Amino acid sequence: MQEAGPLERISSIRTALVILDGLADRPIPENDGRTPTESAFTPQLDHACTIGQLGQVVVLGPGIAPESDAGVFALLGYDPVRDSPGRGVLEAEGAGIDLAPGDVAFRLNFATLGPDGRVLDSRVGRSLATLEAIELARMLTARDLLAPEGIRAEVHATVGHRGVLWLRSTRTGPLSADVSNADPFYEKIGGMGQARKATDLHVPSVEPLDGSPEAARTARATNLFLERARAALADDPVNTRRARAGAKVANGLLVRNAGSLAPTPPPAFSAKYGRAGAAVTEMPVERGIARVLHLEDRYLGPMGLDRDEGYRERAAATRAALDAFPFVYVHLKGPDEPGHDGNGRLKQEIIEAIDRSFFGPFLDGLDLRHVRIAVTADHATPVVLKGHSDDPVPLLLFGAGITPDPRGPERPKFGEASAARGALGLRAGREVLPLLFDGSDGRPK
Repeated sequence: MQEAGPLERISSIRTALVILDGLADRPIPENDGRTPTESAFTPQLDHACTIGQLGQVVVLGPGIAPESDAGVFALLGYDPVRDSPGRGVLEAEGAGIDLAPGDVAFRLNFATLGPDGRVLDSRVGRSLATLEAIELARMLTARDLLAPEGIRAEVHATVGHRGVLWLRSTRTGPLSADVSNADPFYEKIGGMGQARKATDLHVPSVEPLDGSPEAARTARATNLFLERARAALADDPVNTRRARAGAKVANGLLVRNAGSLAPTPPPAFSAKYGRAGAAVTEMPVERGIARVLHLEDRYLGPMGLDRDEGYRERAAATRAALDAFPFVYVHLKGPDEPGHDGNGRLKQEIIEAIDRSFFGPFLDGLDLRHVRIAVTADHATPVVLKGHSDDPVPLLLFGAGITPDPRGPERPKFGEASAARGALGLRAGREVLPLLFDGSDGRPK
């Protein structure tokens, strides 16, 4: 394990960046015009607002609705277009796949498709068990569906409906990640994925994004794989059992954000900032980011059935990491999924559980004279949209060296409206770590 060691070049203040996935939202009519965060009972975060500073963050830029990986890269001070190897590579890193130069990896979703190829559910109703996905992935890998094309195609299931499609050439040279998505809900821009509003729910064909023969070969092979995989999935025993039980079937695949190992990887976090760091994560993509940036990997895996127990476990892991490292990045997936599902009530309940069972024990006894904390989100996932948006996200900064906002209300409420009025103002994603590390009080210069 990489311990912190002497820190002559940095402040003695330890810092934590807590990213609440998809936290930001829009007012919901049934909540009397409040967002899930504003409706939630969050005494821990509300108290932190009284001793700290609030503001907003435009994670990437107006009109850009980032995926989580792009949002995290930006919040960690990296350029997701230039520095990210792509969502597929990050998922593969998080899943422990040993990619080689010239391989291509896609993020994959098992999905439910209609007879006409339209996407009926991009997540199989969130009911596909990880063990079912593993069984389907093993079947598809065993079929060796691109052997005639001289390509080995492997599917690796990760969590629920999620997985990785790994392509590697067995003859005639390398493949190329310069290809488009076969997913109507996301588009690829460089190494970055961006959510988009789908007007046509048919699965688009993968197209080469440059004129190279490698990209043309990869696009053609990926389309063949998706076609053959759909036929293989149609009568698989997993789907037969699900159909008999009245559950949605995983009869198609969506793939997006192809990536390959970069000739020049992004600088390690410690090299960029002169300080060691750790990452407490629960999903493969965030684990992959930690590995790519050489943050100490404190991976916990997905939440279990007991939500409060899971958040207490994450709080304990964060305190332990903060004892060993001067910087800790924490990623909590919870608020994002109910946003995608349009379930405002569940999103509110999860935010309340995070406040109660993560921030409660994490802050209990923590000496804020020597610790500084930033709380924000990687993107907005408004319940009314059931998807990501470019809305600004709240930013809360408190702890060592941070003075309360003299303009704020006596007891501010953590949420979007209070954040919009905060002294930190409107910030870019790349500004968050400088604020956290420098301990600025956030007042505009």
